[in-house]
Amino acid sequence: MEVFQMHEPNPDLATTQEQLDKNIFAVIMAGGVGSRLWPLSRKNQPKQFLDFFGDGTMIEKTVSRLSGVVPIENIFVVTNEKGKSLVKKQLPTLSPKNILVEPVGKNTAPCIALAAAIIKKRNPHASMIVLPADHVINDVALFQQTLKASVEVAEKTDSLVTIGIRPNRPETGYGYIQSEQISNEITTSIKVRFGITANPVKTFAEKPDLETAKKFLESGDFFWNSGVFIWKLSTIYREFQRCMPSLYKDMELIFQACGTRKEKEVIAQVYSCTNSISIDYGVMEKAESVYVMQGEFDWSDAGSWDEIMNFRLQNDRNEIHDNLLLQKTEKVMVLKPKTKTIALIGVEDLIVVDTPDALLICRRGHSQDVKHSVDTLKRKQLEAYM
Repeated sequence: MEVFQMHEPNPDLATTQEQLDKNIFAVIMAGGVGSRLWPLSRKNQPKQFLDFFGDGTMIEKTVSRLSGVVPIENIFVVTNEKGKSLVKKQLPTLSPKNILVEPVGKNTAPCIALAAAIIKKRNPHASMIVLPADHVINDVALFQQTLKASVEVAEKTDSLVTIGIRPNRPETGYGYIQSEQISNEITTSIKVRFGITANPVKTFAEKPDLETAKKFLESGDFFWNSGVFIWKLSTIYREFQRCMPSLYKDMELIFQACGTRKEKEVIAQVYSCTNSISIDYGVMEKAESVYVMQGEFDWSDAGSWDEIMNFRLQNDRNEIHDNLLLQKTEKVMVLKPKTKTIALIGVEDLIVVDTPDALLICRRGHSQDVKHSVDTLKRKQLEAYM
């Protein structure tokens, strides 16, 4: 059963590697654990290194989506020590020098600061695309077109740029971005040339409760915060200096040590004392000028089993597998070993994930709570199952 299809990039948008802008860099953040996708996502192989749809792992598809936009030699992956070997294995064309290892995870602001310092050493005139490794995106051509439009906005306005996704439901699991419904010379030009709507950002909003999410949906000017960012290197450096001066000083230390024998030592020292903080809270909410691009492509951050289920069952009522027996059963997702037989009778709206050492049975709509089970495993010192 084909339930998820990646669309080929539009030939009109694609370019050869030789024609690509050598000043455009991409930073893929791949250090998360993905505890809400337990028991498949584990510490030793988190969700970004898993294949949920039979067409490649999430990080492989993230790199593939950049083909035609960013030269492979300009793609960096930020991960942890355990993830380093997985990146090498799954992305053999990526230079080992482009795998950046965080000594410890400190959220997205330090992650981005580290990558920005390394890229500055290579090309101080760079523009950066920053994106997580674990998104699900259907329309690759439209995604690439949005990235190209975003780079142009960032370069022409000296602004930070983010991509917002038009909500189709009152989602409480995402942050939101409110846009200013105004036009200027650059937004008009981008709309005409790329067909992409760009607007200045009015405000950022944290994950809302259900009633607030409903109001956001009704307003028409709120978008899901995708966590994809685009900016000139000089612009993000300026905003780090203005909004997070301590982290800016750390960036300068890393920049000076980059390429020397002290690089690893300095990075370890910086991470030992820097605060854990998101780029949204540390910079985006305080920045002088931010634009939001309206992303019209199908998108999910694959943050829960419900999100995975929504994509896997787009056109079908149930999963179809060998050795899966369903009677009077609707709207179930089952992930299991090929050699194992599972029978479900008289149930609906279930998520079943079976692995050799752990089994998850979860009612649809409750998968955000899987993280609590993982927390319980940790509290009971059952980390072998995490």
